[in-house]
Amino acid sequence: MPDPPESRESVDSSRLGSLRAGLPRFRAEWERRLERLVRENRFTISVFFPLNGIVLLLASAEGVLPEPLAFNGLLILLGTAVMRSPLVVGVLPITDRRAAAGVGALTLYAYGIEYLGVHTGIPYGDFFYGVDLGPIVAGVPLGLPIFFIPLVMNSYLLCLLLLGERAARTGVRLAAVIAAVLAMDVVLDPGAVALGFWVYPSGGAFYGVPLSNYAGWVLSATVATLALDWGYDRRALLNRLADCEFLLDDLVSFVILWGGINAWFGNWIPVAGAVLFGLGLLRTDRFDMPLSGGLATLRR
Repeated sequence: MPDPPESRESVDSSRLGSLRAGLPRFRAEWERRLERLVRENRFTISVFFPLNGIVLLLASAEGVLPEPLAFNGLLILLGTAVMRSPLVVGVLPITDRRAAAGVGALTLYAYGIEYLGVHTGIPYGDFFYGVDLGPIVAGVPLGLPIFFIPLVMNSYLLCLLLLGERAARTGVRLAAVIAAVLAMDVVLDPGAVALGFWVYPSGGAFYGVPLSNYAGWVLSATVATLALDWGYDRRALLNRLADCEFLLDDLVSFVILWGGINAWFGNWIPVAGAVLFGLGLLRTDRFDMPLSGGLATLRR
């Protein structure tokens, strides 16, 4: 005979209680659990996901992947979020109210400047989105911050490591980070245009990207760098870099994904830029891929 309703409700309540008891109750507990999850899946997140992204995006661009998988906005957002997870989880413990305010202000700026760009062409030049990048509000993808802000944070962290003691000088630090952000866009935009992520109707001198785009990025890179430099304590970031071995894994994903996509389309200057970022990572000793039994692994 089936269990009476009261018995089933009792079992369901017991299971729900057990589930709640197993969930972390404090922020520190959530942070430790998320760190363990990322640490145990570094290769999958930082290598498998970007390689899989290359296959899916190129198959979409070449018309091989059928609908609704081709350039599926939710899949793009999900894949991006997974690749960003090492960075987000890594900085979470040192993201205090001031840092959160800086990121919040930068998020508002990102939405505002993108809205201006989509509707007026200022400051990047006339463009429109050519594929689905997830939910859109007033012409701007809601997922924009997850695409933009990590570019700046990755540049900031890499420059802190490469500059060493010179990073203590504000002018040197800010100039280096702004230059690094621009270099990342030199890698990103030609690949994105080749895929059709966004389209410049009048074309452009640099692999279809107009120089006005990079002039606009000087502004956005400067604003973003200043916001993060104000929000985050430099010494706290350096200490976190020393403690968290996966903090720059998102940059690894960037190198693999956009280096591979640009190579497919023959965008060799952006490929060279991706290689330079890869060499920077190797110099900081944050990432390597030793072969063990034929399997590439991340240094633990």
